[in-house]
Amino acid sequence: MPASASSQLAGRTLWEQGREPGRQVVALGSAVVLTALVLDVALGGDLGLLFDLTFVATCVLVALRVRPTDSFTVGVLPPLLMLGVLVLLEIARPAVLGHPQDGAVQSVVTGLAHHSGALVAGYLLCLAVLAIRHRFSRRFRG
Repeated sequence: MPASASSQLAGRTLWEQGREPGRQVVALGSAVVLTALVLDVALGGDLGLLFDLTFVATCVLVALRVRPTDSFTVGVLPPLLMLGVLVLLEIARPAVLGHPQDGAVQSVVTGLAHHSGALVAGYLLCLAVLAIRHRFSRRFRG
């Protein structure tokens, strides 16, 4: 890496470093959350604290990694990611989210209710990071 590029990178703050396209960040977030899902189900038989903590951390990570022009993509990602993961889990292992006699929709709603704390925390933190980045870039841009 040339000296000018490394000094320019070193001068960036946390709020300026996100430069990845929205599609790549969505793929990264999906991969991390799906990995946590598989590990949590494999280790404990259901979704627990490992999944919830990973979900919240991933929401913050994607908000920091995305380039400013793709902020909308990440701004709507947390609820869609949680819903998508729970639907995939319901398709793959129907009895994990709800009771065995529950239908698919009821099981997904039960899963959303059980993990609503992680969803709300992750979404609020994601939006807060995006708002801080937007405010910071506006202040120091011009």
